[in-house]
Amino acid sequence: MYSKALQDFIEWWRAQGSPALSKALVQEHRASLIAKGYSASSVNQRLTAVRRLAARASEEGLLPIEQAIAIQRVKGASKGRPATNLLTFQQAEELMNVPDSNSTKGQRDRALLALLVACGLRRDEIVRLNVDDLQRQESRWASVSVIGANRKKRIVPLPPWARVALDRWLNTSQLKEGAMFRAVDRNGTPRMSRLSAPMVAAIVRSYGKQVGLKISPRDLRRTCAALCRSRGADLEQIQLLLGHSSIQMTEQFLATPPKLMKAPNGRLGLRWRRAKKLAG
Repeated sequence: MYSKALQDFIEWWRAQGSPALSKALVQEHRASLIAKGYSASSVNQRLTAVRRLAARASEEGLLPIEQAIAIQRVKGASKGRPATNLLTFQQAEELMNVPDSNSTKGQRDRALLALLVACGLRRDEIVRLNVDDLQRQESRWASVSVIGANRKKRIVPLPPWARVALDRWLNTSQLKEGAMFRAVDRNGTPRMSRLSAPMVAAIVRSYGKQVGLKISPRDLRRTCAALCRSRGADLEQIQLLLGHSSIQMTEQFLATPPKLMKAPNGRLGLRWRRAKKLAG
């Protein structure tokens, strides 16, 4: 990645007229990367490569040490907190109905969106799913085994409506084993290669645009949590569904203040008895 970053930097440097390496030049390069839409982590990784180049150039006597130190002080891009767009119930339903149910690709995408919204899966989790990960209960698909962060495995229940979309995709594609979600060719035939995480993000963005939404898989994961919470699900249940390590993480993920007006201890119903009057 550093090699690629330096190659891109040199190409950009030549396009600028091959000026002298300086702090101002590196700052201009950072601005050009941000303008191109690179994420903060990608920008910072590329700046690290340029800083190392400057340090090496100084060691070889090709760059004054003062310039090298100044370049080391160029600030990276601020990561901040990624913006999140929560979908309403109606928006989530509209999104899942956008893919064409009469095409193989549309059936795949319907199942993909259904699992993202219904199960709150991360995009890295959904691309790792295999057909064998499905679990049966009483002759019906009931849950799916998911490998999450730190390789921790959890069982995620499948709502009936999500299971319908998944069953239709598996029946049409005739997949019996291996990757659950795969690339599809022009003829609608599933390929051997499974979808990648960036491909899942692109699919979500594409269908989001069709309904006027700018969304990502993370938005659908948070939407799942928010919709579950709005329908009375406990934080512990949402924590297990999402695979969080603590309740605090789930609370931060939801980013919603507790509703004190519906405090559980307000339902106890205990009352004070009237004091008996003493005989006069």
